[in-house]
Amino acid sequence: MTDLEPTPPHRIRSFVRRQGRITQAQQYALDNDWQRYGLDPQVNYDFTDVFGRDAPLIIEIGFGSGDSLASTAAANPNIDYIGIEVHLAGVGHLMMLLAQQGLTNVRIYCHDAIEIIEQKIPDNRLTGLHLFFPDPWHKKKHHKRRIVRPSFVELLLKKLKTDGYFHAATDWQHYAESMLESLSADGRLHNASHTGDYCDRPDYRPLTKFEQRGLRLGHGVWDLIFKK
Repeated sequence: MTDLEPTPPHRIRSFVRRQGRITQAQQYALDNDWQRYGLDPQVNYDFTDVFGRDAPLIIEIGFGSGDSLASTAAANPNIDYIGIEVHLAGVGHLMMLLAQQGLTNVRIYCHDAIEIIEQKIPDNRLTGLHLFFPDPWHKKKHHKRRIVRPSFVELLLKKLKTDGYFHAATDWQHYAESMLESLSADGRLHNASHTGDYCDRPDYRPLTKFEQRGLRLGHGVWDLIFKK
C-alpha cells in the first residue's frame, strides 16, 4: 500500500486523523486488495482508463465504514465511484465489501479529499459529489474547519459537469443552515429543492444504522442537493 504523504501545514483541515483499531479482515483487505481498489494520491489518473470505460463519475467524501458506498455502487453498476477517506479502518472495510461482492465500479483514495479534488480531478469531470454526515465541528471556534464554505463552492463549480450535482446530508441543523447559506450565495448553483431549502432523501442514499437510530429518537436529518 502507498504510504500516506504528509499534508501541507498552511490549510485548515476539515478532519482529524484518528486511526482506530483495524480488524484482521480489514488489514487483510488493505494488504491484498489495495492494488485492485486503491489509488495513489501522487499519480495523475485518466479515470476512463482506471475503470475501463467512460461512465458517469461520482465522488463520495468521507465514506466512513463504506457500507453505504458499497450498497450504492452495487445498486448502480453503470456509475463509477471514487471514495475518499482518511481512516484506514474504513478503507479496509470498504475494500473487504467490494471484494466480497465482486464490485468493479469503486476506487479509493486514503488521503485529504480537498487536495485530491483540487489536484487530481479534471475540471468539468464529475457527475456528482456526495458528502454524507461530515464532522459538523459544532463548536463555534471550529466552524472554520467545516468542508462546505465559499472556497469549497468554487471548487464544486470547477469540477462538476454542467447539470452535475452536489448532495450533502447532515443531522446537525446549524450545519445544514450554514451549508444552505453558502451554496445559495452563488447564483451558478441551483437548489433542487422545490421549497428552496432541503430535499427529501433520494433513493440512492441508503439509510445508515446511525441515521435510523437517530430518526427513531426524533432527530432530524437534512439533505441538500444543488446542481450546476
